[in-house]
Amino acid sequence: MPNANRGAVGFQSSEFEQQYDRPSKSQLKRESTALQKLGETLVNAARDRVKRIPMPEDVQEAILICQQISDHEGRRRQLQYVGKKMRTLTEEEVSVIQTAVDGWRGTSRAEAAALHAIERQRDRLLEDDSVITELRARHPDLDIQHLRTLVRNARKEQAEKKPPKAYREIFQLLKTLQGETQSPTESEHHDDQENP
Repeated sequence: MPNANRGAVGFQSSEFEQQYDRPSKSQLKRESTALQKLGETLVNAARDRVKRIPMPEDVQEAILICQQISDHEGRRRQLQYVGKKMRTLTEEEVSVIQTAVDGWRGTSRAEAAALHAIERQRDRLLEDDSVITELRARHPDLDIQHLRTLVRNARKEQAEKKPPKAYREIFQLLKTLQGETQSPTESEHHDDQENP
């Protein structure tokens, strides 16, 4: 026969549940790890990019020092220090830094996509002479004779397995042409992304 008094001791179990107003240990650990990773991203970035981000001087100095350390253990300790410094930042400061880093990634992806498009166009140019006609239609000022010479030399380099001098020159020429066709608003937008 079950005991009728069992569990009925005059209080509810919810009375002893503690109410926490602060984040859990797990949440604090996740935030700490995210700041550590953001610090590592800054350490692995170019110095001039890091210098352009508005942040407290002591945090920036810790990052720049870490970039100069080549010793594995010394760099590891300095990275830990960078993480400690990152945890002293306010939410607003972290947000500014994160926005800048996200901007780099977006710019880098766009730049990489543009370079891949130029490479594909160069390959098409070496395979098909009609691409020269297309380029001339889009760029009337283009020196076609010079381009034909570069294409012929690049094909010869590939056939004879020589260093790709003309091949690289074609890339630079196509890159210049792409820069000329970029509209002023696009180039202003691109400049804004590079110089936050």
